[in-house]
Amino acid sequence: MAGKIICVGLGPGDPELMTVRADRLIRNAEHIAYFRKAGRAGQARRIVEGMLASDVVEHAMEYPVTTELPFDSDEYRNTLSTFYDDWTDRLIALAQTQDIVVLCEGDPFFYGSFMHLHVRLQGRATVEVIPGVPGMTGCWNATGIPITWGDDVLTVLTGTMPEAELTRRMRDADALVVMKTGRNLPKVRRALAAAGRSEDAWLVERGSMPGQRVLRLVDAEDGDCPYFATVLAHGKGRRPGREDSP
Repeated sequence: MAGKIICVGLGPGDPELMTVRADRLIRNAEHIAYFRKAGRAGQARRIVEGMLASDVVEHAMEYPVTTELPFDSDEYRNTLSTFYDDWTDRLIALAQTQDIVVLCEGDPFFYGSFMHLHVRLQGRATVEVIPGVPGMTGCWNATGIPITWGDDVLTVLTGTMPEAELTRRMRDADALVVMKTGRNLPKVRRALAAAGRSEDAWLVERGSMPGQRVLRLVDAEDGDCPYFATVLAHGKGRRPGREDSP
């Protein structure tokens, strides 16, 4: 009997913020696959530490390149394309006889690496995706301030965007989240300053994970910003007064 490939969203990083369904699938899995940088344990694998069955078979999908090449170069794109093609074939082969659970931080369909496999798996294998709490949710909750009020529009940007485009979209935003910050922090900071949003901005590093750090961006240095870092600015929209409250 053929199995299926099940991608499980792990949420923002704290194992207790997984869904009940994700927890059950991970604990009962016979085969687990996860992305990681070569030589590292992998963030997804760290989240599920202590949850796996003793006889689970692990499949570490090690990226051939991360930041060594410009992300917009042909070499980078071709190298990663080959990597995703190879692992698509390997997962399909495994799923011929059993289910395999693929781990993905946050929500798989929200900037998740699994999307690159998902598009290649269409029509070739049975695929199921389990939603997860997006990582940015854990970050704005870490500030203790609601991210949106009333009619605020939430804008989600990536730190990899061109600086001028970041600035333009930041000016138009009510509430703002910038993902993929990391080494892009100086550019994000400049764009926020140009958009007049610096004083509102927060930096959340490793939201809901061990080593979480939350501080106003004006108090942060441009030093070693971790990959799992998010910049955000809260909306200030319509807020009912006490007389309008239920």
